Amino acid sequence: MKILYATSEAVPFCKTGGLADVAGSLPAALAAEGAEVAVVLPLYQRVKEKFGEQLTFECYDYVDLGWRHSYCGLFSLEKDGVTWYFLDNEQYFNRPDLYGYIDDGERFGFFSRAVVRMLDHLKFWPEVIHCNDWQTALVPIYLKDDGVREDKYRSIKTALTIHNIEYQGRYGMEVLGDLFGLDAGWAADGTIMMDGDVNLLKGAILCADAVNAVSPTYANELKMAYFAHRLENIMRQCEYKLSGVLNGIDMKLYDPASDPRITANYSLEDMSGKAADKAHLQKLMGLREEPYVPIVAIVSRLVSHKGLDLICEVLHDMMELPMQLVILGKGDQKYEEFFHWAGQQYQGRMSVRLDYNEELSMAIYAGADLFLMPSKSEPCGLSQMIAMRYGTLPIVRETGGLKDTVQPYEAWRDVGNGFTFANYSSADMLHVIREAVYLYKDYPDAFSRLRKRAMERDFSWARSAKDYLRIYAGITGQVLPVQEREDFHPFDGAAPAAEAETAPAVETAAEAASAVENTEPPRPAEEPAEAVSAPAAEAEKPSPAKKSARKAAAKKPVKKAVKKAAAKKTEPAGKPAVQKEEKSAKKGPAAKRAKKAAE
Repeated sequence: MKILYATSEAVPFCKTGGLADVAGSLPAALAAEGAEVAVVLPLYQRVKEKFGEQLTFECYDYVDLGWRHSYCGLFSLEKDGVTWYFLDNEQYFNRPDLYGYIDDGERFGFFSRAVVRMLDHLKFWPEVIHCNDWQTALVPIYLKDDGVREDKYRSIKTALTIHNIEYQGRYGMEVLGDLFGLDAGWAADGTIMMDGDVNLLKGAILCADAVNAVSPTYANELKMAYFAHRLENIMRQCEYKLSGVLNGIDMKLYDPASDPRITANYSLEDMSGKAADKAHLQKLMGLREEPYVPIVAIVSRLVSHKGLDLICEVLHDMMELPMQLVILGKGDQKYEEFFHWAGQQYQGRMSVRLDYNEELSMAIYAGADLFLMPSKSEPCGLSQMIAMRYGTLPIVRETGGLKDTVQPYEAWRDVGNGFTFANYSSADMLHVIREAVYLYKDYPDAFSRLRKRAMERDFSWARSAKDYLRIYAGITGQVLPVQEREDFHPFDGAAPAAEAETAPAVETAAEAASAVENTEPPRPAEEPAEAVSAPAAEAEKPSPAKKSARKAAAKKPVKKAVKKAAAKKTEPAGKPAVQKEEKSAKKGPAAKRAKKAAE
């Protein structure tokens, strides 16, 4: 399967958010599953500075966007079994930042147009183009538009991943033809128009062959007005092609046993390094070096949908608990000012860094004990997965990917891998924080078991890659190998092996019942006994010898019943079958056996 992955950012080349982590890991995972994968993204200034010497110039061409006729260069790089393509135009992409310019619509309109028009220069013609968010939302639209005139574009299927539906690419009606070069018919039929504006994401949702969100729960939430930012009706309309695939993380990059970015390495077998990382974090952040006080950490953009209002409401109540608080991030001024003030009130117990530093964030993941994410909405979230990988237990609100990845701790049966609360309520959040803090202090053994379950979770991209391959196969009509189709539900849990083994027996019993209809019923004595002992069977599995003996015993009455049914077909017509059944029921050996079994 030939897949072209179109994205506006990707690790390790350029990053502003979680999209870059996904685009940097998923293509390699797809290639590992046997797909032929290429990625295309803009040739930003920062990419030239870091990787310019590694890039190979392929060719150049001209791309028409509206009335513009612009140069587009094509560069490539081979990495991890994936071909990386970079589209060059210095007017649009030779800038210090990736986004935030007044002409972002034109910049990514050009990028989307170039993705389609430069296909002839790639090493393969893709069967699927996988687009991401509004920056590449025009790709499915341009393919439909060009497909009217050129047959070759009709063979390409498109998939669209929504990483955050809040960002939709909305512009005034006047840009449709002048900027994007699209006919007025795209607006007249409502495909690309919403609330009087051009809405690129809406157009892509309607035009793409498959749409997916970055977690199963977020896919369901997008059909609700609270989460969908005015697109809930479109999402419900396209429900037939909507799915949710949970993101993953790079398990090799985020490995506490070998990560060179942390002070001391550790693993499930030897957790001593975790204490050293905690001591280093306390020293680094100016906290009291108290090894038995849990550190609660927040690494986040300081914006409202991250649930920071809840923290502001009960911060003083939180600091009354025997805990320390670490905050790393930047964002809205009101949150930055509040947390800066609070850090001064609780010196030695609370530390705030209004910045984002990769090295410091890894020190926090490794050294903290609890990780707080009370998000109002969270499409997937990677921080909670990274935190669990480093044995830092998440405290999250049950929304989006947070609900799909964190199972709440239940003390009565000792299960879960973190702490959760459902309502967007500061009181509920405080209650769960208090539960987590006192579990750490008063029940260290239970906390250690909980930490072990969190570190054992598999968040690798290999699982998600199989789900994406299934989506591609569904829209292209290709058939995946049977093994991959069976592995498509990694988050729903596989059916127990015992059920799979007993399925053929149930089918045989049904066939036998049909074959012996209106005849003497087979012996029922053994089956009730097996039903009563079912719990025992789960506790102790029978040996293979016992299984074969049991199957042989179960087959005997079925064979006997089938022989009787065949004999009855050859009997001459005599008394009605009903009378024979009544007589058999009263005097036959089956009645004696049933009576004996009942006694």
